[in-house]
Amino acid sequence: MKIKFLLTGLLGVITISAFAQKGELNNAQAAYEKYDPLARANFTLAKPSLMDAKTAIDKAAANTKTATMPQTYALKAAIYASLALHEADAAAAATETATAQEAIAKAKEADTKNEFKGLVDHATGELAQIQLDKGVKAYQAKNYDEAYNSFIAMQKLLPNDTTAMLYAGVSAANAKNYAGAVENYKKLVASDYKDKEKIYMDMPVLYMLNKDTASAVKIASEAATKYPNNADLRKAEIETSLQAGQQGDLVTKIEAAIKADPNNKKLYYYAGLTYSQIAEGSQKEISKLQKADKAAAAKVKPGTKFTPNPQLAKLQQARTESYTKAAEAYKKAVEMDPNYFEAVLNLGYVTMAPAIDMYNAAQFLNDQKSYDAAMKKAADQFNLAKPYLLKAVELNPQSSEALTNLKSYYLGIKDTNSANETQKKIDALPKK
Repeated sequence: MKIKFLLTGLLGVITISAFAQKGELNNAQAAYEKYDPLARANFTLAKPSLMDAKTAIDKAAANTKTATMPQTYALKAAIYASLALHEADAAAAATETATAQEAIAKAKEADTKNEFKGLVDHATGELAQIQLDKGVKAYQAKNYDEAYNSFIAMQKLLPNDTTAMLYAGVSAANAKNYAGAVENYKKLVASDYKDKEKIYMDMPVLYMLNKDTASAVKIASEAATKYPNNADLRKAEIETSLQAGQQGDLVTKIEAAIKADPNNKKLYYYAGLTYSQIAEGSQKEISKLQKADKAAAAKVKPGTKFTPNPQLAKLQQARTESYTKAAEAYKKAVEMDPNYFEAVLNLGYVTMAPAIDMYNAAQFLNDQKSYDAAMKKAADQFNLAKPYLLKAVELNPQSSEALTNLKSYYLGIKDTNSANETQKKIDALPKK
């Protein structure tokens, strides 16, 4: 009996001794468990518990018997990360952050069974929140490089966090760090980010700004293939290919798609969009030549015939041909669906565009007979567009594009009253 009693007493001493060794560690755990949920509601009320947790964990970390325990490292990481998150003094925050980072590293090494992974993850999240707050503050102050660096630091803590990727990409783009923007957007499209279509919209532009035309074309094509029903992405593919000088490849691609799926109205719409974009691509050079001709015509003596630059006529003819091809494609889309607003809208515009060229060219004519004939030809072309322009407004009376096109028509046929009435409708549209 005495042996049994002595053994029981000895076990009691051992238990009490072990508890004493972990006493401060348990105090730290209890204080932090009290602090954390309360801090989310009111940090001021929670702060005393956090300070108690700090006092206890510092003692546990100083005790040789508990200093190297995984729980000590994990708790120290969480406590110091929370201290850093709420620290107003920059120098103190930096020290607390460094302490938390060191504790996280030691916790991961010591905790082979991942018993305290929750604490380590929580500490990591607190440090990530610090970088997020710093990045947002810097971005709002338009310190885009600083914001970018903060969001990259956040990514190092949370490699799979899509918010960090997105914010880093946007900050980099604003800082004109296009390589950094592309890198983060690439991570987003490879992640589980929900709104990838918007990211794909920006990527061709970023690649172009980064002087990587091949990648711009490739990503635009990838996006259009992945999201075939997204007209904006298809338009981006068209515009990117045109900027890259790959009109021929683009036309071939669209025509092949139509051949494989001849009853797809959207493919005809995209074909029309391609040809209309090709036509619009020559506008800058045409405007330049028109400006030069206008200046030259002003210097011509009365009664002297002015001869426009022949290159201007060639460019305008090529553009008219592209508009004609665009109109043919849009018409096929409209035949399949008479209420296809985008196709009707664009059909009206591409039919009217040659009339605008004719109208502008007529202004250079000196003799009345030639001028009248040119204006009659322009009016005839304007009237070809009228049914589509009116239909577009009927389909979407709130479309500023449709109303603006209709106003241009009225100005072209010199119907000032109707043009003014249409402008009133444009002015009455809700402001975006």
